[in-house]
Amino acid sequence: MKIKDTKKVIVAMSGGVDSSVAAWMLKNQNYKVEGLFMKNWEEDDQQGYCNSAQDLFDAETVCKTLNIYLHKINFSSEYWELVFKKFLDEYKKGNTPNPDILCNKEIKFNVFFNYAIHVLKADYVATGHYARIKNNNGKYILLKGIDQNKDQSYFLYTLNHIQLKKILFPIGDWTKNTIRNFAKKINIRISKKKDSTGICFIGPKNLKILNFYITEKIGDIVTVSGKIIGKHNGIFYYTIGQRKGLGIGGIKEEYNIPWYVVKKDIKKNQLIVAQGASNIYLMSVGLIAKNINWINNDYISYPLSCKIKIRYRQIDISCNIECIKNKRLKILFDSPVIAVTPGQSVVLYLLEVCIGGGIIESRLPLL
Repeated sequence: MKIKDTKKVIVAMSGGVDSSVAAWMLKNQNYKVEGLFMKNWEEDDQQGYCNSAQDLFDAETVCKTLNIYLHKINFSSEYWELVFKKFLDEYKKGNTPNPDILCNKEIKFNVFFNYAIHVLKADYVATGHYARIKNNNGKYILLKGIDQNKDQSYFLYTLNHIQLKKILFPIGDWTKNTIRNFAKKINIRISKKKDSTGICFIGPKNLKILNFYITEKIGDIVTVSGKIIGKHNGIFYYTIGQRKGLGIGGIKEEYNIPWYVVKKDIKKNQLIVAQGASNIYLMSVGLIAKNINWINNDYISYPLSCKIKIRYRQIDISCNIECIKNKRLKILFDSPVIAVTPGQSVVLYLLEVCIGGGIIESRLPLL
């Protein structure tokens, strides 16, 4: 009887709990497991935004514990060209891009994927994402992770079924608490390490780093009626629906309720605000999406009724979709939705299946 060849898997090791447990699981499933640590930012960061040195140390420690080889590679130039420059360009336009989605598309499942498959001769690549992959009659589909609070399929909609055939998500069938318990069980020292909040330093709390690359330009904060009530330090720091950090909390108009960003006027360099989380200026009846990616075209016919997310961890929104010119999608919500944000991604679902998504180009306002 011929023994089946052991399949080789390269695991993207971030130095975190999820990728570490993913590597342990695969090794226990008798794969030939090797790790790869990607350096995506140079070490001239003096502001404390990037912890790649600590992450590398943690990845090395875990790989020694698991007795697997760790490859190390510098993708900083690719990250700069394919992710960070696009990230900056979108902010300059007044949009709010999602760097995690862009990094998955361009680095993890493009540069890293190709390096692992073609250079390291891997049969599969694996990551610590909370998502699942299913072979559906020869077509590979992307499913939500079992842990609905941690499901990361939102960040993976740019994949296609051909890529999915070569990808493994070992922890997608488990909850975060279970993964941490696994980490304790196998004596991984980083079992209590906090989750990362963004790709390297581009987390929501670290946007001040943008002032190293985009010139700050002070402008007016204006109400929807045109009254100037404050100043902003740079329009790119703010996003639609933002409440905190506006510096106008003590200013009251008709109601003693918080202010929210409802629009960014790039030409006038003005931040437009209104009061109340559910004010009509924040509400949209739909949106226009561009740069559409379908994971598997077998599911697609118009008009399409499905569920969507316009941000991570959001409750699914019911909608109807039609295709319009230039391969864009017009998405109409069953009921109005607050804080639709251009530059963010809209991701589409049929039950637990992620079928694709695109970039929010514009919103269709209630007014």
